[in-house]
Amino acid sequence: MKIEKISEENFEDCVLKSNIPILVDFYADWCGPCSVMSPIVEEIADELENTINVGKVNIDENQDLAIKYDIMSIPTIMLFKNGNVEKSFIGVRSKEEILDAIK
Repeated sequence: MKIEKISEENFEDCVLKSNIPILVDFYADWCGPCSVMSPIVEEIADELENTINVGKVNIDENQDLAIKYDIMSIPTIMLFKNGNVEKSFIGVRSKEEILDAIK
């Protein structure tokens, strides 16, 4: 499993220029619901390792990205395809719901 640590510095290369879909988890270390979602995101990364990329953005460290993508509540998980947000999930969601959106 490879989960990319995404920052303002590498966001364009990792997300916007990605040639395959990328699931991006916007989170904070202090966020309880984010801690609930983290193992789900890791399972998705494992299961779809050769199909999609998975990354995490710490909103405390990357506030400009949080503002740019209107992150008002965390966790927020966004599926990017060809540099565009295809789908977003706010709050704790099931692995199945996220997988359905990816497929």
